[in-house]
Amino acid sequence: MALPDNTDDATKDIRVFHLNDQKATFEELEIDPDVELHELLKSNLVLYFINPKSYRSFIWAGAEASTRMKFIAASAATKIRDKIGPAIKISTMDEDEESKGFKIMIGLESAVEYVEEQTGPAYEGKAEDEVMLEEMTLAKIVLTLEKLGNPEGLVREMVIEGNNIYGYQETYKKYMGELIKERKLYPLEDKVPDGTYQQEKLFPRILMSYNRVILVELFRKMNQGETDQEIQEIQKLAELKQTENPFSENT
Repeated sequence: MALPDNTDDATKDIRVFHLNDQKATFEELEIDPDVELHELLKSNLVLYFINPKSYRSFIWAGAEASTRMKFIAASAATKIRDKIGPAIKISTMDEDEESKGFKIMIGLESAVEYVEEQTGPAYEGKAEDEVMLEEMTLAKIVLTLEKLGNPEGLVREMVIEGNNIYGYQETYKKYMGELIKERKLYPLEDKVPDGTYQQEKLFPRILMSYNRVILVELFRKMNQGETDQEIQEIQKLAELKQTENPFSENT
């Protein structure tokens, strides 16, 4: 299959890391200028691609990567991302299930070129950014919220994405010997009354990207019961980390 020629200055800004699962960390690759990014994809690897200029990053897992490797990668990628730019969004994908935005970034597909006459506001981003902004599935919204975190002392009550409004719920489950937080969005549908919506007890936070509103979060203050529960969960996490190693077994 002939691949598109996407070699340009933009690819030089992309940094690539490969997972060292023995050390539980990502290590940066030194890439030969003649090597295309898509040539790095191997079924036994987990790679992390970061494009700081577009505030996008991708964890790519090959078909032969174990669940353990993917689990390590999710934690290790956050540490790398935070050193480069905390606002960078992290997306995850498996081999043969890559998103169009990722394929464009690594040169497997060409970005769409728009030649129509401009009739709306000027947009300074790139076609690949348009694609990625349109791929906000529920799973990716949850991942984005996880990376953003919560302001101290506040609870996320609702999330607005486009014309959709969701409730938000967090629960704890045990996974591979470790207690992890599971996050869930669910449509509110007819639970929100029609009309103007002004809530003095809710605090908004807006996520922007390329002059677009991506998400609007609405927070409320924690009540005493929720504060106590948060303290208990933190204590449980600390106890588990002292007694168990989640990376001690291969899957």
